[in-house]
Amino acid sequence: MIDNSAQEREHAPPRSWRSALDNLRHDVPASLVVFLVAIPLSLGIALASGAPIVAGLIAAIVGGIVAGALGGAPLQVSGPAAGLTVIMAETINEFGWAATCAITVLAGALQILLGLSRIARAALALSPAIVHGMLAGIGVTIVLAQLHIVLGGSAQSSPIDNLLQLPAQILDPHGPATLIGLITIGILLVWGKLPAAVRKVPGPLAAIVAVTVFSLVAGLEVPRVDIPANVLDISFAPDFPDTGWFDFGVAVVTIALVASVESLLSAVAVDKMHTGPRANLNRELLGQGAANMTSGALGGLPVTGVIVRSSTNVQTGARTRVSAVLHGVWVLLFVAVLAGLLRNIPLAALAGLLVHVGAKLVNLNHIKQVLRHGDLPVYLITLLGVVAIDLLTGVLIGVAAAALIMLRRLLWSGIHAERDGDKWRVVVEGALSALSIPRLTSVLGTIPRGATVTLELVVDYLDHAAFDTLSAWQHSHEEAGGQVIVDEIGHPWFERGKAGEPTVHKAKAQRIAPRWFAPWSDWQQAQQEEPVEVPEQRQPRESSMRRGMVEFERRTSELVRPILGKLADTQNPETLFITCGDARIVPNLITSSGPGDLFTVRNIGNLVPDHETCAAGSDASIGAAVEFAVGVLKVREIVVCGHSSCGAMKALLGGVPAGAPALESWLRHASPSVERAKTHAPIRIGDSLPASEADQLALHNILQQLDRLREYPTVAAAEARGEVDLVGMYFEVGAARVHLYDPKANAFVSADSVDGVVNGTEESNPMVTG
Repeated sequence: MIDNSAQEREHAPPRSWRSALDNLRHDVPASLVVFLVAIPLSLGIALASGAPIVAGLIAAIVGGIVAGALGGAPLQVSGPAAGLTVIMAETINEFGWAATCAITVLAGALQILLGLSRIARAALALSPAIVHGMLAGIGVTIVLAQLHIVLGGSAQSSPIDNLLQLPAQILDPHGPATLIGLITIGILLVWGKLPAAVRKVPGPLAAIVAVTVFSLVAGLEVPRVDIPANVLDISFAPDFPDTGWFDFGVAVVTIALVASVESLLSAVAVDKMHTGPRANLNRELLGQGAANMTSGALGGLPVTGVIVRSSTNVQTGARTRVSAVLHGVWVLLFVAVLAGLLRNIPLAALAGLLVHVGAKLVNLNHIKQVLRHGDLPVYLITLLGVVAIDLLTGVLIGVAAAALIMLRRLLWSGIHAERDGDKWRVVVEGALSALSIPRLTSVLGTIPRGATVTLELVVDYLDHAAFDTLSAWQHSHEEAGGQVIVDEIGHPWFERGKAGEPTVHKAKAQRIAPRWFAPWSDWQQAQQEEPVEVPEQRQPRESSMRRGMVEFERRTSELVRPILGKLADTQNPETLFITCGDARIVPNLITSSGPGDLFTVRNIGNLVPDHETCAAGSDASIGAAVEFAVGVLKVREIVVCGHSSCGAMKALLGGVPAGAPALESWLRHASPSVERAKTHAPIRIGDSLPASEADQLALHNILQQLDRLREYPTVAAAEARGEVDLVGMYFEVGAARVHLYDPKANAFVSADSVDGVVNGTEESNPMVTG
């Protein structure tokens, strides 16, 4: 058989060509769909802006070809945007069309400067609530203006006038135009509910074509699109005004910033729709700037990235920027060859399309998002500002509102006073600043003179004014015979408040463990006026435990209640944890575990009596716990945890204290551990031996208890089935370090240097003793 594969490979196109051809198979169909969407939208936006109709088509062509080729978001499609219609209408009304084209050119140049300065991402600092509110305001403005055209009338000069005149317009509709507009809106509303095969035709295109054909067949006399006889006879349109340069400059900056923000936000949104290369936002600004300079020079509207066309581009399978460029080419060919068809489109049809587009700018999903984030006031303020005043002022008011709300959140403080028996507690949470002083002084004023007050500060920040207020109140209250106990949770801003010395820099404050980790003596003694140098563990009988319980109720209960609620009727621990009763060993602390994780057994010396003794009924509690944990709860591992400076190990070596017969009887279970330490090689902790003989005995004792556990039939059977692993653990109290036993090295090694348990075998898990 003759092999022609080598010859075929020789004549096959290069890999890069094959890839390009494959991309074209997806980009060309996508570009045709986007082109069909772009034509009616471009005409409608030009109509709403008060610009020449052809200006929307020029912007679509330039946006597709120039921005598509030069921009940094490959799948983004650019063109005239509904978000700029209000600004453009105001600009054209104030400066005229020729000067507006010059403004568009300069706005493009400013965008290029912004792109070169590489600050594109700074535009994303604008709150989404402001952007969405701006778009919603634009949408409302478009709807109010275009409804007049749908009803056969003319739009007024401002959104407020349009709103006030709308009732009269509704009562006096112009039949044919109103019919065309309403049919257009009706088609657009139902199009998304039609079968998928029908929806392959873009809704805007279907609506415009349908009503145009209907108006021609029915012979309706309605205003139609005015297209120049020779659309391609384009001359350079920009012209600079003779006066009003400040307002002219404001318009340039406004259009540049709004177009930039809209393009960047659209690019970020498009990135979330596909898995291809991410957008280069600085390059995108350069491309948008070049497109706006070109569009303005040719007499077109400003160009931005448009989310409607971009999402259509992605959803129809586009892979590269070729799709966006081709869509601009198709618009150009259409205008050159079939421009006459555009003259048949009724203006009321385009107005109906714009009513639908404007209504969609008031996006319910956006409203839900800003509501979830607590930014609905910013959204509504921006929307009302855009509609009632103008777009730039509305956005600036929105920015100011967002800044004030952010400042309030940053400087928020919750302040309240509560009785604590015969005493009082003043709780301050959040950031305590000068803005909170009126509320603070009001609450402090409710405290009776001479009362004992705990000032509980859970603050992120304490400014100078608030510090002085607290310090002055503390002095005044104590001079009147009262007592103020400062209880700070976290950074000690007011630790030396009585002396007028704030601890501003956190580096100067002593780092302390959270209360749920620290001993009672640490955090309770810190509240005393004259804390002893070495706090005693034992406080007055009712003090430590009771105050700890109150602290749990006050701070922890609400946090753990959802977890404990799920565990109320069942437990499914992963680990049986056998450890010493020593007060310094806190299993949940050294294992970062919580309720339901550990089934814990504690006794003197973390001992496991032999199985026969437990079965005979003597010291049976340990055996019962082991059998329950392994046989009923099905724990996956058993940990025996010993520790340094263990009193039981010291008693084994130095003798049991006199008068402790029960302790002496219990420690007989550790006799094999003593023998093991005498007959076996020393065990290391890392690379060194423990400093004391008692600590060496503690290491041997851990391994001896693991051997004892294997004598229990329940444990032996579970281990043989690979259902449970036995782990030796050693805790160095002074160093606060946890070590696990590695049988291969015959040493206890650092917990972070070992792999996880796999199948419970020594080969796969170095921590399982053999």
